[in-house]
Amino acid sequence: MSLMLTIANERLLLLPQKAVYWPREDMLIVADIHFGKAASFRALGVPVPAGTTTANLRALDVLLEQYGARHVLFLGDFLHARAAHAPATLAAMQAWRERHHGVRLTVVRGNHDAHAGDPPAQLGIHMVDEPHAVGPFAFCHHPDVLVPAFVMAGHVHPVYRLRSGWESLLLPCFLMAQQQLVLPSFGAFTGGHPVMPQAQERVFVTSGEAVLEVPLS
Repeated sequence: MSLMLTIANERLLLLPQKAVYWPREDMLIVADIHFGKAASFRALGVPVPAGTTTANLRALDVLLEQYGARHVLFLGDFLHARAAHAPATLAAMQAWRERHHGVRLTVVRGNHDAHAGDPPAQLGIHMVDEPHAVGPFAFCHHPDVLVPAFVMAGHVHPVYRLRSGWESLLLPCFLMAQQQLVLPSFGAFTGGHPVMPQAQERVFVTSGEAVLEVPLS
């Protein structure tokens, strides 16, 4: 179950799948998908599971089918490292792109993209630098970009620890401040950074099935 917010006079849906949907622009917004991260670790000899690229692409498939978005905007760290240019990774991405050739793709370059390099031109991805302005929003990778607009960003991979007595659970979350919304990392095998909300910040956790605001006071 998604959760609707009105931000800068625009309706936005926070999705349980760790993404945002902007109905007026028919835009799906995701952060930190980190294509090729597992391949990068395996290239270093670290025995991590395969299949994360396939999992990421299937997750995008589900959202595109559900919302019919015409535009997917990635808030940085699209590719994890140069090893993400491995033939198998690029072949999977190319096959996915051909299935969704009518969908516009935009990537706001993040710090990992700077090291990995842009994806191949045949993927048909529009590459931009932060801040990328669309309507009342500035789409960024880093949350601390100073602009006179409402910022949507990634980079942090926020998770929040819910506690009940001796029990606790870490869940991905959206972290919202007065002029900023930080998205959880969308990609498989990306981990998370526990956040401690400051005064007037809001936290929306996702269980994968529903997005709920956490009462902080």
